[in-house]
Amino acid sequence: MTDPAPIQRCAWCGSDPLYVAYHDSDWGRPERDPRALWEKLILDGFQAGLSWITILRKREGFRAAFDGFHPAVIATWGEAEVARLLADPGIVRHRGKIEGTIASARAYLAIEAREGFSPFLWSFVGGRPIQNRLRPGDPVPTETAESRAMSKALKAEGFKFCGPTICQAFMQATGMVNDHLTTCPQHAECAAMA
Repeated sequence: MTDPAPIQRCAWCGSDPLYVAYHDSDWGRPERDPRALWEKLILDGFQAGLSWITILRKREGFRAAFDGFHPAVIATWGEAEVARLLADPGIVRHRGKIEGTIASARAYLAIEAREGFSPFLWSFVGGRPIQNRLRPGDPVPTETAESRAMSKALKAEGFKFCGPTICQAFMQATGMVNDHLTTCPQHAECAAMA
């Protein structure tokens, strides 16, 4: 009797237990809750210029500092809250990204009132996850026509730190695009959730 083949996760998550847990239980799963989508978009914006593991290690600090990522609360913030956040070692202390989060909270509220934030975002993939069939060694796109369209629309609404590459990472993380490798057990799981 032969040993079972080892699990062939997507290589990007490596062996860090936090990264593996994120890969196995979060990344690529279709998310439709508007507040959760907004949180993930904001965290992807904070990642700009950094590695995702840096943000992942600080995610609970971000949640505490940003009051659970409730846009209606954050939209009311001003300079006092910016100063408080700039002094918080539990997050990435970047004035532009902090101020961008406040502006994005206000933009979120406008979209949510008008058409719903989740339907707005999911419209860029036709309301259903794109099922890619990437194999080991295949190039993973860093931006697509969909992420460019999403970026342009978000910026027009007043969002900050939402370029096409950030939007592509966001779409992958929230399951709008299934970019798990076909050799990864999570590919089939995420496809079944679609």
